[in-house]
Order: sequence, then structure tokens, then C-alpha cells
Amino acid sequence: MAGRGPDATEHLVLPGVLTAEQAAETVAGILAAQRPDGAIPWFRGHHLDPWDHTEAAMALDAADEPEAAARAYEWLARNQNEDGSWYASYTDGTPHADGTPHTDTAAMPPGDRGRETNFCAYVAVGIWHHYLATGDDAFLDRMWPVVHAAIEFVLALQQPGGQIGWKREADGTAVNDALLTGCSSVHQALRCALAIAEEREEPQPDWELAAGALRHAIRDHPERFLDKSAYSMDWYYPVLGGAVTGARATARIAAEWDRFVVPGLGVRCVLPNPWVTGGESCELALALWVMGESDRALEVLQSIQHLRADGGMYWTGYVFEGHRAYWPEELTTWTAGSLLLAVAALGGDEATTAVFSGERLPLGLEPDCCR
Repeated sequence: MAGRGPDATEHLVLPGVLTAEQAAETVAGILAAQRPDGAIPWFRGHHLDPWDHTEAAMALDAADEPEAAARAYEWLARNQNEDGSWYASYTDGTPHADGTPHTDTAAMPPGDRGRETNFCAYVAVGIWHHYLATGDDAFLDRMWPVVHAAIEFVLALQQPGGQIGWKREADGTAVNDALLTGCSSVHQALRCALAIAEEREEPQPDWELAAGALRHAIRDHPERFLDKSAYSMDWYYPVLGGAVTGARATARIAAEWDRFVVPGLGVRCVLPNPWVTGGESCELALALWVMGESDRALEVLQSIQHLRADGGMYWTGYVFEGHRAYWPEELTTWTAGSLLLAVAALGGDEATTAVFSGERLPLGLEPDCCR
């Protein structure tokens, strides 16, 4: 699979955020964490979850590393459960039952056997992103059954109000309570899945109705979701996932800005904790870019450069009161991946802008009462 030429990563250069050399160093850090079998754990020796694995794979495509990204998606295809799901986590480095260690080429054993809907749906975003980055029709053909099965698993937990239950327990019990952040991510994934279906000329009318009903619930019925308003993700994810747009998006972001944004440091993960995190900061920057506020997005990305560590990776977060410290003491592939994707969007990378702007994604069909 060919790359995109010598200037393929110029969109990863952003003043005050990344130089070309720094971008290359960060990409190398993610590649160093990827196992030969394609799995991308949080860091070597730690666990993998399907959502963050996919985000890191998307960052590799944005950085013109399509072969590495393809290996990540092939890992998902090989490890998909029969019902279309993936487990919530897979443990790197867990020994076999006889005490001998796993090799790098062994499948990671499942850790948390719950199956979370937003984790399972996100594969559609990654696969569509990879296709847009590479134009690889054979890849899309191979991955269509993976996407189809994953989306069917997710939609089996959709409730009459449009919201989607957040998981199945390890024993198969459905958890019907819905999370606003997770459902906003699923909304984006459904639109990407519809784009894949459209590209393959395989209409999925049930998915169109599901996407519209979910968007209506996110936009107009907050009471259908568990109250997690102390978390910054519940603030910006309806915008990032494309369910809340225009003036409503502007008003939503303005209403909570001063509660969650710490000037010069980044975005709090959860109130009232004095803890800013790289992932949430980069996702907010992406949401701002989606709204057309690239200047503010750049300021947010510049504010978290204190999280960059030697070697090009990023600390997960920073406690800014009391005993000030980077915490937890981990350099995660998904934090680096979220930064690369935000920079790629601001830099105009075509595949990345397509999956996050939503301008070229099918909308789905809202219920007649809501149009």
C-alpha cells in the first residue's frame, strides 16, 4: 500500500504544537508501542481497549503509516466476537495458564469481558478513515462484514427513545442505561457506517432510522441519559459527534467553557478535580475545529504542550493544585493519537477532516415528529 508522497505529513506541522521533527517522534512512539500482531495497547505491557486502539490507528493513517494502521484493523477483524462485539479490554503481558508468557504475536487475552457499545461502533469511524486515506477497495471489502456485525450488535441495544444502552455484561445481560458521551460517539460511527454502506451500494435503512433517532435523543432529550455532567466529555462530545451543530453547538460550548477550561493548562477531565488531561483537551480542540473555531482550537492545543515528554509521547494528565504532578505516570498511545488527529484536522488532512466535519457523511433519517 503506497504512502502519499514526501509531503504527506506536512499537515502535522502546527506552530506552537508540533514541528516536523516532533511529529515524526510522536508517530515513532505510537509505532514502538504497536505489537507485531497489530494490537496497539495504551503502552507496552498495558491493556488495549478497542476505542483507543482505533484512535491510535487513525492517527497512524493521518501520519502516512497506512500499513501499520491496516495491521491494527486486521487485529480487530481477527478478534471480533461472534456477536459482532469486542471485549472492553484486552490484557497485554498476561501469562498463559501454565505460567509461560505470551509472545508478541499471540492474541491479547480479554481482561474486562463486558462489551461496550461505543467501543464496538467506533471501528466504523476508523475503517472509513482508512479507506479515505488509502482508497483501498479490497480493504473495505474485507472489513464490511466486520462493520456490519459491529453495528448490528450496537443497535440491538437501542432503546425506544433513540438512546443506546452502554454495554452488555460479560454474561450477556443488557445494560439499557445510556451515556451521552458514548452515544455521541456512536452517532458519528453510525454515519461513517452509512458512508461505507453507501460506497458499497448496500443500503441500510434501519441504520438510517437509528442514526436519526439517536441524534434526536442527544439533541433534544438529555433526560434519556445518565447524568454525567461533571465530566467534560458530556459537554463537548455532542458537538464532536456531530449531533449538535450551529448556534446550539456554539451556545453549548460557551455555557461550560469557564468550568472546564483551565487557561494555559488544558481541559479538566471531571469537576471539581484539579486535573487536566491531554485526551479531553485534544478532543475539545477537534470539537472547536468542527464548529469553525480553529483559532481557539489552536490555543487549546498549544496550552497542553507541557504534557509532552522526552521521546515525543504525552502524559495522560496533570494535577495542577497541591502536590503538582503528572498523573497517572503513563505515556499513552491514545493521548498521542488524539493530538495527531486534532493537528491533522487543523492542517486539512482530507481523510481526517471528512470523518470529523461530517459534511460528507450521511445524516440518517430523523423521526417524522422531529424534522
